[in-house]
Amino acid sequence: MSTRRNFIKKTALGSAGIAVASSAMGMPASSYRRIIGSNDRLNVAIAGLGRRLGAFYEPIANFMKNSVHLLSSKVNLQIIVLLVILAFFNGTITAQQKPVDLVNPFVDTVNSRWFYFSSASRPFGMVNLSPDTDTDGSWSSGYLYDSKYIRCFSHVHAWQLAGVAVMPTTGEFKGHLGMDAYQSAFSHDGEIAKPGYHKVFLKDYEIGVELTSTTRVGFHRYNFPKSKDNSIIFDTGARLAHGPTTFSKVWKVSDTEIAGVQVLKKTGRRPKDTPVYFAAKLNKPFDTFKGWVNNEMVEKQMDTIQGVNAGVGLFFNDEEASEVLMKVGISYVSVEQARKNLNTEIDHWDFDKVHNESLQTWNDWLSKIEIKGGTHKQQVKFYTDLWHALQGRRIISDVDGKYTDMTGESPVTRTVRLDENGKPLFPHYNFDAWWGSHWSLNILWSMAYPELMDGFSNTMIDMYKNGGLIPRGPSGGNYTFVMIGDPSVPFFAAAYNKGIRNYDIEKAYEGLRKNAFVGGSRDHAGYEHNTPAYGGGMQYYIENGWVPEGIEAKGGHKDGASMTLEYAYQDWCLAQLSKALNKEEDHKLFMKRSLNYKNLWNPETKMIHPREIDGSWIKDFKPVVESFNARGFCESNSAIYTHFVPQDLEGLIELFGGKDVYNDFLNESFIKGEKLDFVGANKNHAASWVDYGNQPGTGMAHLFNYSGAPWLTQKWVRKVKEVYGDITPYGGYKGDEDQGQMGALGTLMAMGLFELDGGASVKPYYEITSPIFDEVTIHLNNDYYPGEKFVIKTSNNKPENIYIQSAKLNNSNLDNSWFYHDDFAKGGILELKLGEQPNKEWGVKVPPPSFSQSKN
Repeated sequence: MSTRRNFIKKTALGSAGIAVASSAMGMPASSYRRIIGSNDRLNVAIAGLGRRLGAFYEPIANFMKNSVHLLSSKVNLQIIVLLVILAFFNGTITAQQKPVDLVNPFVDTVNSRWFYFSSASRPFGMVNLSPDTDTDGSWSSGYLYDSKYIRCFSHVHAWQLAGVAVMPTTGEFKGHLGMDAYQSAFSHDGEIAKPGYHKVFLKDYEIGVELTSTTRVGFHRYNFPKSKDNSIIFDTGARLAHGPTTFSKVWKVSDTEIAGVQVLKKTGRRPKDTPVYFAAKLNKPFDTFKGWVNNEMVEKQMDTIQGVNAGVGLFFNDEEASEVLMKVGISYVSVEQARKNLNTEIDHWDFDKVHNESLQTWNDWLSKIEIKGGTHKQQVKFYTDLWHALQGRRIISDVDGKYTDMTGESPVTRTVRLDENGKPLFPHYNFDAWWGSHWSLNILWSMAYPELMDGFSNTMIDMYKNGGLIPRGPSGGNYTFVMIGDPSVPFFAAAYNKGIRNYDIEKAYEGLRKNAFVGGSRDHAGYEHNTPAYGGGMQYYIENGWVPEGIEAKGGHKDGASMTLEYAYQDWCLAQLSKALNKEEDHKLFMKRSLNYKNLWNPETKMIHPREIDGSWIKDFKPVVESFNARGFCESNSAIYTHFVPQDLEGLIELFGGKDVYNDFLNESFIKGEKLDFVGANKNHAASWVDYGNQPGTGMAHLFNYSGAPWLTQKWVRKVKEVYGDITPYGGYKGDEDQGQMGALGTLMAMGLFELDGGASVKPYYEITSPIFDEVTIHLNNDYYPGEKFVIKTSNNKPENIYIQSAKLNNSNLDNSWFYHDDFAKGGILELKLGEQPNKEWGVKVPPPSFSQSKN
């Protein structure tokens, strides 16, 4: 017995092993113990699998989780033994999976946000169809994993946009009583969510629901029980996410079609009411069209229902109408355009065909980056990250390129640029600001999806032509002025300097330059819509070289230190663009302004220190505080923003007193931050020395590449990846995945490539850290880059081998911890040999280019 106990202890089953295994299977430890019991043979068998338990093939794990309460102890034992055997073949099973099969939409859904969760959606789809368990508020809304009820299935989950909530029901009609009355219990048993598809069972109505979509059309399949009281609710007057509906109108077109409009009330971010139009067709006729206004059913038979709180029900009295298919097309232009979207994108009733096409579309996009090796868990997190990086930001133009411009006094219908055949060259997009995307989307998209950079660039230029400003987070054709600064500058600089140029660069530069002065986009504080705006402090920045605290203006995020640092970086990006465009005077001007960060360096505190309007340092300064943001810093603190100088790391290191002092300070910050899982407790972003739960700190681990200690970048990137590697509904992003930015960051860290300056340099380059996979292949788009693919290979890749020992680029020794984008674009192979101990000689002789060295 003692030998058996020692073996179990040695193989780390015990409480820790049970915790790991139960977590991997998505079940409580108590349930796991109940299944295992005290059967020592079984314990020894499972323990012998070691790491494989943590990488269980997901369908097996789900089966085990869902079968616990059904099986007798004897059968439990047999099932577990079978699973143990299957686990040995887990590597073979996962190797056969396509990228789309590895995506897990449920990751971190306990912390969901209205635009976070997607299932039945195409890449950047106008339609993002999914179940809603919580419908009030932009945060903690949409699909939350631990919620018990589904309130509706809505078609729009976007930045400041929502709309078209539907719900199939049976029995007594409750649509007019609101979602609290007609919501239904559901279970995760048998639920399936994957890119382009969702399947769930509504317990209260015994209805099986399946959802899929094209870019602009949601496709529903309902399996009703045999009943004469089946109905579909269109709750067009419902409050969804960001605010109430001011008005809706729905009308009957025929006994198989309805159409309507839902007007979303303006918010503090989206300053104008915004209509969402829809057209819905069914494969079977409904018997009755009946509606309500203000919770009262309209007794008179009417073909049009309208009002502030209105909606309709479609009633089916045929008991044989058990399967009902419904297509819902939407548009932000008109009902006619919604119908055009519907008829163009789905001209048939083959649900499975659309489902399969959606899966294939996603697989094509995800397969742009292929991986080999790593654990199943790491593969799932990688493709889930990549999937998030390809959604969140939404198309708002129709199939023919029409979109609604809301930048002026009244809405105007416009059309994107068309090719010689009259087809749109690029869609028009809706998106949150690019705040922080210089360390995520700008890098990833420019590598693997350069066409996206072109598309979004065209959207921003169109908005400049329409409304006079390059936008900072457009929503439904509105300006929102979300967050701070002008993060579109690094976006354009990265695109143009990497050769992504299918847009009017002179017009773009004109708009970007305008934003860099008084009255431009920078001069708007967060959500400051009044004109003229000055909460962004550009007058202070130009006159004094820094933005003070205490600016009296409307709007939020009037955080002078953050503004100063971000403006200085954005000035440097504009200088890179002006140099590429041979605008020498502008280049000199913006290069000089890019040093303005030094005006907030306090030699006494030896950190970035905010200043009052009179120029004095703010009192009671602390680098870390227990709050959402410290005074002077946007959703962050001085401990993090002090490092926000991607344009001049060498200059910052000199202010610190040299590399040794800087490395000690930065490394100690990570040691402190690790204790808090690299995130501020309770999302208090100013409460940690390192915060990977929000944009301002997401480049910090890569700073060591510039300070002569690349092995510390390798160490801390791996540690951050481990903390953010969860693939359960209870972790993975720490609750804040801003429209693909954290997913893109996770993808880059897993591949081992990064660009601290956001790729904005006139001659862009990539910094290297150790990938977690044996091989990563990035397939290059030949419309932009001459090479076929760029491959990153590792040798001696084991979990403990996190340090780069040596490197080769295209069979030539590479002693630098970086290489140029030109080499990437040509295609080739980067080979990295890994080891358990750091090689402190590799990558230190020639640090990555920076402001002081390159003079560019």
